[in-house]
Amino acid sequence: MADVIKMPKMSDTMTEGVLAKWHKKVGDKVKSGDVLAEVETDKATMDMESYWDGTLLYIGVKEGEAVPVDAVMAVIGKEGEDFQAALDAESGSDGATSAKTEDKAPAAESEKSKAENEEAPAQGGGLTEEELAAKGVTVIRMPLLSDTMTEGVIAEWHKKVGDQVKDDDVLADVETDKATMEVMGYATGTLLHIGVEKGEAAKVNGIIAIVGPEGTDVSGILAGGSAPAAKAESKEEAPKEEKQASTADANSSTPVAESSSSDSRVKASPLAKKIAKDKGIDLSQVSGSAEGGRIIKKDIENYKPAAAPAKSESAPAAAEKATAAAPVIPTFVGEVKFTEQPVSQMRKVIAKRLAESLFTAPHFYLTVSIDMDNAMAARTAINAVAPVKVSFNDIVIKAVAVALKKHPAVNSSWGGDKIRFNEHTNIGVAMAVEDGLLVPVVRFADGKSLSHISAEVKDFGGKAKAKKLQPSDWEGSTFTVSNLGMFGIDEFTSIINSPDGAILSVGAIQQVPVVKNGAVVPGNVMKLTLGCDHRVVDGATGAQFLQTLKGLLEEPIRLLA
Repeated sequence: MADVIKMPKMSDTMTEGVLAKWHKKVGDKVKSGDVLAEVETDKATMDMESYWDGTLLYIGVKEGEAVPVDAVMAVIGKEGEDFQAALDAESGSDGATSAKTEDKAPAAESEKSKAENEEAPAQGGGLTEEELAAKGVTVIRMPLLSDTMTEGVIAEWHKKVGDQVKDDDVLADVETDKATMEVMGYATGTLLHIGVEKGEAAKVNGIIAIVGPEGTDVSGILAGGSAPAAKAESKEEAPKEEKQASTADANSSTPVAESSSSDSRVKASPLAKKIAKDKGIDLSQVSGSAEGGRIIKKDIENYKPAAAPAKSESAPAAAEKATAAAPVIPTFVGEVKFTEQPVSQMRKVIAKRLAESLFTAPHFYLTVSIDMDNAMAARTAINAVAPVKVSFNDIVIKAVAVALKKHPAVNSSWGGDKIRFNEHTNIGVAMAVEDGLLVPVVRFADGKSLSHISAEVKDFGGKAKAKKLQPSDWEGSTFTVSNLGMFGIDEFTSIINSPDGAILSVGAIQQVPVVKNGAVVPGNVMKLTLGCDHRVVDGATGAQFLQTLKGLLEEPIRLLA
C-alpha cells in the first residue's frame, strides 16, 4: 500500500508549515533520504526528507501554501498504484480502520477476504449488541476505575478465548493511573473474544472481551469499530519502522573519503549534520549516497575514517621536533546514548493533572519558619506511651486539620461560577511510589488522634507500594501535605493538587543558631511553604493560616485542647 507523507512537527511550537519549495514532481523516482521539499516553520526553513523508496504519486499542497501539522502533503508508492485508498483512509472514509490496522498485504488477497466475510453468514452474524444480549452475550468493556482514568492497560489476562467463565471470575488485571485492579466477568459462558492484548491500552468503555454461549458469532459487534485505538496505532507503526530500518545500503558500508560535492557547500541532511557534529566527523570526508551526493544519516553511521598515510621526516625536521615538541591534544569522540520507555498510565495522568493545575490556577507561595523544639519533646513523650509510633508528618497533618477549621477559605476550591468552602478536613498525603506519586486521603483528620492518623498513613503507604489502593482511598481531599524533609530538603514549592485550593510543602528539621532571650543558642527549625490558588485564597488569608499553624506546632499541647 502507498505511504502517506504528512507535515511533520519540526519544533515544539509549530502548528503549521509553509511549503516553500518542492524538489520532486509527480512521477519522479524517490529514494529514502531524498529531499522532497523545503518547509518554512515558525523557527526556520528546513528540508523534509522521504523515508520510503518508490514513485511520487500525488502532491496535495502547492508551493507557498500553509499546511497544518499532520496534514497530508504527498503519497509515495509503486508506479501506477492507485493511491486513492491511502487518501481515503486518512480522511476517515470507509475502510479507514482496516487501512490502519492491516499489514501491507496484496490488494487482491484483501478483497478476497473481505468478500468471504460478507458472504459467510453464521449464527448471530451481523447482529447488534442489543440483539446478541438477548441471546445471552455479554460485552465486557473497560470500566471507569477512578475519577481521573481515561484508559487502562491490560496487565494480565487470567482467561483465554474458549475458556469457560463464571460471573465472579477474574478476567484480567488492569493497570490504571493509580493502581493495578481486577476486572470481573459479571457473566457466565464462554470467552468468545479478547479485544485487547496484554500490555496494550484501551479507552474507558472500549470493548476488551465478549462472553456468551459457545459458538456464537459476535462479528456484528466487532464490525462497529470497537477495537482500541492504541492497538490499531501500534500495528500501523510497525511496518513503517521496518521499512525505515531496511533502508541501509550495502554499497555504503565502507564509504570513500572524498568530498560529497564539488561546490563549497557540503550537501547533508540536518540530522546527518547533527550526528556528524556530535561524533566530530568532518562532512567533507564523507561521501553521500542520496541524490546528488547528498549525505544522509546512514552515511554518517557507516563512515570509517581513512588511515592517515605515514609521513617521512627529514633529519633536520626530526631534530627540530625533538628540541621543541608541540603539545599534542588528543581527539576525543563521544557517543550520544539514551534509552526510551513507554509512559505509564500513572505518569500520563500526573503530567496531565499537574500541567492543568499549574497553568490554570494562579499559584503564589508563602514560607514560614517553625521552632520545633517543643514538637520534638512532645513526640518523644507521645511515642513512649502510644500504641503506634508518631512521626513529625503525622503531627503536621493533625495541626493542618485543626488550623483549617479556623480558616475555611484555605479549605476551599474554585468552581468557576462559585467557590466551595469545605467544613470537613480531608487531608491528602503525597506519597512517592516507583512509578510516580499517589495522594491517599486521611478523612476528618481534625477529629482523629495522632496515633490514629499515624496508623492510617502507614497503612496507605503499604497499599501504595503494593498498588492496592482503591479509588475511595485517594478521592475527596480538601487540602494536601507534601513532605520531602526525609530527603534533607530544607524548603520547596509544590503544585496544587486540584481541586484543592492550597498545598503545604514540609521541609527537614535543621539545627541552626537561633536567638532566644537575647542569646544565640542551637535551635531546631523547620520551614513550611504554603502554595495557594489565588482565585480562592488571598495573601493575607494564607499568612493568617500559617500563623495559626505555626502556633499549633510550636505549642503542640494546643492540639489536645
